[in-house]
Amino acid sequence: MSTDAPRETGSGNEPAPARRPQQRKQVLLRLDPLIHDALARWAGDELRSANAQIEFLLRKALSEAGRLPKGAGAPPRRGRPPKEPGGE
Repeated sequence: MSTDAPRETGSGNEPAPARRPQQRKQVLLRLDPLIHDALARWAGDELRSANAQIEFLLRKALSEAGRLPKGAGAPPRRGRPPKEPGGE
């Protein structure tokens, strides 16, 4: 039995735990090593991580198939934030 079971709310004087905004899902993906190597090279060519490249390709495939959910926001921007105007 797991000790990570969610606590019930509304019982006792304990406040309900704060809910975090929707988190990104973690998925275990098994790939052929040659496929992974090709994917990693492609990702490097486009300055992405292999994980970001997989997400990019999945979003593109879903969009082309008309199956991208309307609530799916843009992927999170990674890297250094843009410089502020007027700043050094």
